[in-house]
Amino acid sequence: MADNLLRVVRALLAIIRGTAGTLLICSVTLNFANIFGRYFIHSSISWAEEAMLFLMIGCVFLGSSIVAWSDRHIRMDIVYRLMPENIRIILDLFSELVFLLTAIVLVVFSWPVIRQLVAFDQRSLAANIPLAIPQAMIPIGLLIMAFMVVAHFFTGRSRH
Repeated sequence: MADNLLRVVRALLAIIRGTAGTLLICSVTLNFANIFGRYFIHSSISWAEEAMLFLMIGCVFLGSSIVAWSDRHIRMDIVYRLMPENIRIILDLFSELVFLLTAIVLVVFSWPVIRQLVAFDQRSLAANIPLAIPQAMIPIGLLIMAFMVVAHFFTGRSRH
């Protein structure tokens, strides 16, 4: 079972890396085109800032699952490192449970908002992008991160 789960995780990570990389490249390209237009053609793209913000939201929340899998979170761990190994394992488990609970609560509370955005067809002002798309990146990213934390546990991967 662990081998199958690792295959799923690797495939998902490859898809996420490709998607997050594409979103980042699109954002940088749009920024470059906007700068070029503003300074050389004297006409900027009116919707560029909004679109770049939404692309970055997607990139960050999808990319956070890669961070969760590779266990490279930013953390204040000076006290943690001074503790004995068995205490660190307990703290790791506790922090993963707190993260899972937080992610699940955020996802549960965010879906009704996203459904309302879809129902009312709310769109961004400048780019006319449906607001449900960038807003959905947050719970989707959290769900994928939660999956990565659970996969860590079941595959036996740990920090130690």
